[in-house]
Amino acid sequence: MGAGHDHGHVTAGAANRGRLAIVLGMMLTVAVVQVIGAAYSGSLALLADAGHTVTDSLGVGLALVAVWIAAKPATDRRTFGYQRAEVLAAAANALMLFALFGFIAYEALNRLQEPAQVSGPGMMAVAAFGLVLNVAALFVLRSGAKESLNVKGAYLEVMGDALASAGVIVGGAIVWLSGWSWVDTAVSLLIAAIIVPRAWSLLRDAVHVLLEATPKDMDLAEVREHMLGHPSVVDVHDLHAWTITSGVPVMSAHVVVREEDLADTGRMLDQLHACLSGHFDVEHSTLQLEPPGHFDHEGARHP
Repeated sequence: MGAGHDHGHVTAGAANRGRLAIVLGMMLTVAVVQVIGAAYSGSLALLADAGHTVTDSLGVGLALVAVWIAAKPATDRRTFGYQRAEVLAAAANALMLFALFGFIAYEALNRLQEPAQVSGPGMMAVAAFGLVLNVAALFVLRSGAKESLNVKGAYLEVMGDALASAGVIVGGAIVWLSGWSWVDTAVSLLIAAIIVPRAWSLLRDAVHVLLEATPKDMDLAEVREHMLGHPSVVDVHDLHAWTITSGVPVMSAHVVVREEDLADTGRMLDQLHACLSGHFDVEHSTLQLEPPGHFDHEGARHP
């Protein structure tokens, strides 16, 4: 029986800790300016955008805390450490986005019943400031979003903020030129609509990991075929693959080996682990080498 050996490597989220901290500072700055701007202009769209930004800031802050927790060493009770905390943070971010959607929709419907005066130029100025910082934040997070589910959550949040700011600019221009204050409320509802699909996407990806489903970019049939390509391997069963956190896939399998080759298990394990690491980026794998016929003595039956 053998295993790939290191649980302590840096996760994708930890590698992007600095980027998350920079973006958090930028988002908090935007949120403060938006709250002040909403109070000055009377714009519900700006207030909705501010609430969106505040919630996203909390999400990024939670992501940073999760990265710190995930870096704590493994123990006998938590053998993979706290790496799954990053995925839990992503799921929490998604749930907060759904809550924000409900708040914005409720306030917008109230505003439709009781219209208020709105300053179009004020809306545009504050939203333009937010858009510039949001676009800068997207560039900061772009590379990390491809590696970490946690960073992807932050990236999607900032993208939503940028789209919302662009919508507020357009709405402010219409209010300024036409005097139609209801456009501000319509923009608020548009911001709410933008939130839902990205929140669902993030929650779906987090649940996929929490349910220990096979990583999306991995084909277990192909993995089995590669392992069967070893001249000493007769069969592979009980093959499982899942993800601890973004960038940390793990795998386990029972590998049936020819009787005459069982004496050289160390060499075989090295070769099989190298195959899984090189072809499928699985740095941690647990393999049980067994002789033909051993399957008949096992209680569970898995493919």
